Amino acid sequence: MYLGAYNACLHDKPLGDALQVIADLGLTSAEINSGGFLPPVHLPIEQLRSSEDARQEYLAEFSARGLTLTALNCNGNPLHPAAGFPHAKDLVESIEVAALLGVKRVITMSGTPGVDPNSTNPAWNPLPWWSPFLDVRDHQWGVAIPFWKDIQARAADADVKVAIEMHPGNIVFNPSTMHRLAEEINATHVGAEMDPSHLFWQGIDPVLAVADLGELVYIAAAKDTRINEAAKINGVLDDRFTRVGEGEPGYLPLGGGTTLSGWPTNPSWDFVAVGRGHDTVYWTEFLRALAKIDPDMPVNIEHEDQELDQMEGLRFAAQTLIDAEKAL
Repeated sequence: MYLGAYNACLHDKPLGDALQVIADLGLTSAEINSGGFLPPVHLPIEQLRSSEDARQEYLAEFSARGLTLTALNCNGNPLHPAAGFPHAKDLVESIEVAALLGVKRVITMSGTPGVDPNSTNPAWNPLPWWSPFLDVRDHQWGVAIPFWKDIQARAADADVKVAIEMHPGNIVFNPSTMHRLAEEINATHVGAEMDPSHLFWQGIDPVLAVADLGELVYIAAAKDTRINEAAKINGVLDDRFTRVGEGEPGYLPLGGGTTLSGWPTNPSWDFVAVGRGHDTVYWTEFLRALAKIDPDMPVNIEHEDQELDQMEGLRFAAQTLIDAEKAL
């Protein structure tokens, strides 16, 4: 099993320094952002597309530190209804670059269209209990299926697996919607990235989700979730996010003129470092479930714990994962 880290929390460092941080934690895998919500800070796309020498020099940065580049990450909304929104193009480009580098996995999200053909903003519609919501669902899947059939064909041609993070806000957000997409497009090269953090707060047990999805799981993220006391009052769905203006703390552009929202005060749940929401025993069982599918499964830390700084969070998560693997 490859235990590693996703580079987004290390974008303030040059590539070599970021990779050294990962290696010094005792990890062996790196996942590099390639577009979508975040810019490809550590991926010189045009150089890599145009030069085999550049590709070999780039990969040598990893091998020299005992690391394997196990995935590119292009999380975003490739189904955004606004004309010219960049995330779909970024995904196609990521597949092409991954193939050139010999990287076998690209991570993304399924995306979310608008409510009808005239929409310019996406709309999540997870609970279509009323017939107008069914109309929205049917429109959205009608948009998604042709797009993802095309991505499936491109990925198959490139021999790259596209792994979808089951993330609320997207049409694929749990195992049942992942199965639906895979069945609708006859997937051979589109499957799941198993990020347990977004499943935890939905009340899903990631270990059971891994077993349910089976060989559709191509790669995993290591990010934990803590359910807070406020969930007993407000539940886990929360619309109290706020706008963050440019120059304010927490401002983060996410592509196409969009930005990250501010986190609610007294939230029902928080993303935390691996081991701060669920103990090492749980993470051992998570790794065990993944190993049954692929003993060489990459599992990459995604650090989003706002209570720990960059290095504290990575160190805590890395040690938890290493201890969990030792207990297998």
